[in-house]
Amino acid sequence: MLAIPRLFCVLISVSFASLAFADGPVLTLKPDHADGIYALNENVVWTVDITSGDRTSMTAMPYTVKKDGLTDVAKGTIDLSAGPATITATRAEPGALLAQVYSPTAPHGLAIAFGGAVYDPDHIGLAVPEPADFGAFWQGKLKELAAVPLNPVVEKVDVSSVKNSAGIDYYKVTLDNIRGTHVHGQLARPTKGDKFPAILMLQFAGVYGLDKGQVIAQAMPGWLALNISAHDLPIDESDDYYKNLKAGALKDYFYIGSEDRETSYFLRMFLGCVQAEKYLESRPDWDGKTLVVTGTSQGGLQSFVTAGLCPKVTGMMVLVPAGCDVYGPLGNPPRQFGWPYWLAPWGAKGRDMKKVQETAGYFDAAYFASRIHCPSLVAVALLDEAARPGGVIAAYNEIKAPKKLDIMPLSNHYGTGGAQADYFKDYYAWKTAIQKDQPVPIPTVADAAPNTK
Repeated sequence: MLAIPRLFCVLISVSFASLAFADGPVLTLKPDHADGIYALNENVVWTVDITSGDRTSMTAMPYTVKKDGLTDVAKGTIDLSAGPATITATRAEPGALLAQVYSPTAPHGLAIAFGGAVYDPDHIGLAVPEPADFGAFWQGKLKELAAVPLNPVVEKVDVSSVKNSAGIDYYKVTLDNIRGTHVHGQLARPTKGDKFPAILMLQFAGVYGLDKGQVIAQAMPGWLALNISAHDLPIDESDDYYKNLKAGALKDYFYIGSEDRETSYFLRMFLGCVQAEKYLESRPDWDGKTLVVTGTSQGGLQSFVTAGLCPKVTGMMVLVPAGCDVYGPLGNPPRQFGWPYWLAPWGAKGRDMKKVQETAGYFDAAYFASRIHCPSLVAVALLDEAARPGGVIAAYNEIKAPKKLDIMPLSNHYGTGGAQADYFKDYYAWKTAIQKDQPVPIPTVADAAPNTK
């Protein structure tokens, strides 16, 4: 079974469909369309209620509704003391709405409940075209990488103490990367058998070691599974080792080198993904035809990049991919920034924001999307404040290959309360079909609407 990834939080922010505050009631917001999808100019009506606790003091709950998490389109107060209340809003152009309800005692603080909706998702476009030399830049980087031999160092490790590891061989893998850096990862495969379909697992944001159980779980059904770190770090040090780096040298690593595309932290990271994919291609136990990339959040960003740069990738499955349409704040209408927050006001931190802005476009998942030529499953959460739904859907719409969009109307970035269950159901269905060399379950032209389960 696929392990649900650990969570990350870069900002002190919360994104729950329902949330208890100050040991008080738990609020929920539910749209009147269960799928969260609306036609232009159609009203969305969220029902706001509590699922537990005392409502008698909840007489003036402030709320706002924002276009793409940025521009107010409605605001006021609701009274929940006698029963449920409603919030209504609309918009006239493709994009998302985010409703936020606040505590009456802290009306300008963090929201305590969220509601989402998306309008005409098929026509949500990119905020800004890709840089004119985007393709040439990345072709140059691939040429630079091609001059670096893989030089794999592979160490077999006894994992008999790991749960459900019987019948699996496990290895630590190190590869050479550009400019003297390295790719560090873990590989697992069934002990019995000669050739297997391959899956490359890419990591969500943060600074941490790799969990042996996750790659073993991917290998168990008969896969050659490679899981790499986003960082040039050993994968199995102590928790304190990673905590010290997170607080020190790698604090806010996503801003490192952000004033220049040649020094951006993501350059080595992205080319490391390509190097890992090339390593899977080189292995004699790969079946030579099936190579899937998958990841959540930052791992979704890396998956877009890998699928866009590596023509032998045959499938992509991503959950709440971050780094999509980072130029959202420059669009018309503008969209709120998401992770990695390059265009956020605090992103400068003494840096030249003009240079940061110029650099950001070369590392945007959305600009790799049009270069993806494999079937792709993309899941978006309408309450997400890290991987903003407008940006994710804009990137998805750039994919020209067969694809499916799972819209999760009650999910935040983390899938609180099992709100991402539909994606995991589709993930397993896709992975099973791919392994059996069967078509992935993509809607036909006649019913090719986003998932509305």
